[in-house]
Amino acid sequence: MFKPVQILADWIAYGVFGLGRNTLAGGAVNFFIFDTIKIFILLAGIIFAVSVIRTFLPPSKIREIILKKSRFSGHLWAAGLGIITPFCTCSAIPLFLGFIQTGIPLGVTFSFLVASPMINEVALVMLFGMFGVKIALLYALSGFIIAVASGLIIGKLNLEHLLEGFDLSKRIQNVAFGAEMPWPERLSYAREYTKDILKTVWPYVLIGIGIGAWIHGYVPENFLARWAGADKWYAVPLATLVGIPLYSNAAGVIPLVSALTEKGVALGTTLAFMMAVTGLSLPEFLILRRVMKMRLLFIFFGIVGVGIVFTGFLFNYVMK
Repeated sequence: MFKPVQILADWIAYGVFGLGRNTLAGGAVNFFIFDTIKIFILLAGIIFAVSVIRTFLPPSKIREIILKKSRFSGHLWAAGLGIITPFCTCSAIPLFLGFIQTGIPLGVTFSFLVASPMINEVALVMLFGMFGVKIALLYALSGFIIAVASGLIIGKLNLEHLLEGFDLSKRIQNVAFGAEMPWPERLSYAREYTKDILKTVWPYVLIGIGIGAWIHGYVPENFLARWAGADKWYAVPLATLVGIPLYSNAAGVIPLVSALTEKGVALGTTLAFMMAVTGLSLPEFLILRRVMKMRLLFIFFGIVGVGIVFTGFLFNYVMK
């Protein structure tokens, strides 16, 4: 799908800039160009598509489905919705904001935000193929538990006052969404919503990709294998911290998980790295900073981070 983008990135990095294909600078610049184009294509396409889909679901209906029986079941529904929606972190955020604007409690929306990038059907199929059904199911279950638990804790803390950047009193409950909405209005709404999101987040996404490109080009490939061996007590926390500056979806990072496992890195350590890349990425932090105060961001990242580290240690213990 993105082969033309890769050809363009190769031409710019190695042709226009004249960088060597096997040099560190060439690899970093090529990565930056390719990922920048790819991510913005995905962002624009997915945000537009999600916005169109939202026009078929009145906000009151979404709220009714997620909060059908109780607040706890709402967390389960939101995390489940996150699993079946194949969004990366950045493209899950618009739907997360939409949930808040419909009046869905903050904690429930966080359950969705954690589950959506961390677990998806493509990642589960790849994990099943590489490690078997036991690992795939354990990973799905642990990610689901982290998503639900994180949302429950944040919900109990009543942190809505730490949101910023939009007026919660002006929720979109009265927008005329539904089956009767004319298509020109749907497309116009989706187009404007996509433009607003991209206009807000583009510099922050570029910063995140730039950091990821530097790591891709200049951090040695065997870094984790050298410093995060199975016998190191600090392996799981270190892998989690290393994963945060990177940006990828679960399917994109699984091949690296397989390679690290083959080099001797414990499975729990590599899965903690994968969860950090998909669920605690720096681009996510930078984008969410536009709508959250720093205190809420650190609380969110701290709770999810503790859950990821616990899961890593658990997998390393179980797989001994």
